[in-house]
Amino acid sequence: MPSRPSRGTVPSVTTDFTDKPTLVGELVTLRPIRAEDADLVDAIIRSDGEIARLTGSVGSSTEDPPGMPIERLREVYAGWAEADDRLVLGVVDNASGELVGEVVLAGWDEANRSCWFRTLIGAAGRGRGLGTEATRLVVDHGFRVLGLHRITLEVYDFNPRARHVYEKVGFVHEGTGREALLFDGEWVDVHFMAVLESDWSPALGS
Repeated sequence: MPSRPSRGTVPSVTTDFTDKPTLVGELVTLRPIRAEDADLVDAIIRSDGEIARLTGSVGSSTEDPPGMPIERLREVYAGWAEADDRLVLGVVDNASGELVGEVVLAGWDEANRSCWFRTLIGAAGRGRGLGTEATRLVVDHGFRVLGLHRITLEVYDFNPRARHVYEKVGFVHEGTGREALLFDGEWVDVHFMAVLESDWSPALGS
């Protein structure tokens, strides 16, 4: 495996997300998203109210998750499969061969070699380290292959499980957006986290 660039060394930088890799770990395989994955991801979201709540997609525990006609969602996923402005990889459970979620790198800032990260893991993929390994694999790809310097994310205060995963992988808390989300009549803070190439080791989170 190539060594991480030293401080002061600027690696070659891929200027977009055109290349769609397959990243293989012990627990999961990350592979390019496909149009037909829209059906399963939509089903995962609709069958698990926790996803909409933890991502701040709804304002109450009784609200249905936002959605769009499945035909349109397939078109969106087909576009993501070829997009040069984001990398969307499906998370496949190696034990079952089933798609259990997705990871995303997007918001490319070429001048500052940075982007943001998000992940979605359904109930079938939780509690077994799949999300941790999926995060580690895609972050490692961002630094080692894409030449990123900084990857950021946001996590709501009522999602300590996700924050623990991010910290385990190497993300550092950088600040708090106070009362950023109104959920069930109560204000919820959002936390801003980031990991830098100078902090990164592929062993983090393993």
